[in-house]
Amino acid sequence: MQPIHDLINRIHWDAEFSKGDFTIWFLDHKEQGLIKLPFKSVEFFPGDHYFFHYLDEEGDEHDVPYHRIKAVYKDDELIWHREH
Repeated sequence: MQPIHDLINRIHWDAEFSKGDFTIWFLDHKEQGLIKLPFKSVEFFPGDHYFFHYLDEEGDEHDVPYHRIKAVYKDDELIWHREH
């Protein structure tokens, strides 16, 4: 399986591959389930190899460890997943 860091880099830097609608599904311990986020609403800070960041509906920032990413979809098709 391709490491999640490699897939994220490919989405960022491969112009042909990045055409499409990507979503990330991650495990949220507070909600006790999976959260779906559009890739374009997620921030990846240069040099941060452990977390991605997003703002919730209330405008609060959340830092999510990469190991909690469970699936990535492109145009509603599963392209990457992590076994539970």
